[in-house]
Amino acid sequence: MTNTVLRAWDALSQLPLGARVFSRAACLRVPYFSSIRPHITTLAPGHCQVRMKKRRRVTNHLGTVHAIAMCNLAEVAAGLTAQVTAPSSHRWIPRGMAVEYLKKAETDLRARCQSGPLPALAEHALDWPLQVQVFDTAGQMVFRAVITLWVSPKGNGHELPRTSVAG
Repeated sequence: MTNTVLRAWDALSQLPLGARVFSRAACLRVPYFSSIRPHITTLAPGHCQVRMKKRRRVTNHLGTVHAIAMCNLAEVAAGLTAQVTAPSSHRWIPRGMAVEYLKKAETDLRARCQSGPLPALAEHALDWPLQVQVFDTAGQMVFRAVITLWVSPKGNGHELPRTSVAG
């Protein structure tokens, strides 16, 4: 069966303002994303692009895009990539994020997530690292992240593995 999110994107993105409607619906599903007003421009298995306008609400005291706004943008791109790539028999949740701030983000931004093939899924849960790059309007990379998702079969009770903190 085709992924329902991908089916909705395929139908809406063909309509005038359809990508905007889809983007707003994504924010209804995950309300925190609305803080950056993401605009999804590309969505396919293994690939997502999302844009974000630089506006006062997402800037820091220096007048550049705030670090956490860029993290949020990266999470939108990775989450949508995962949603349309992972099989419907599995669920996923972010487990970790490693980020690098490469340059001041002084313009509107575009995030791109491209995943390689999803590791072979079976009865066991696994980590799935997704790479996201964020570019300014000049095409310069200003930020990059690796968002690690925990992917497990639905309904089998697999939880995130416990980690210990050295003390």
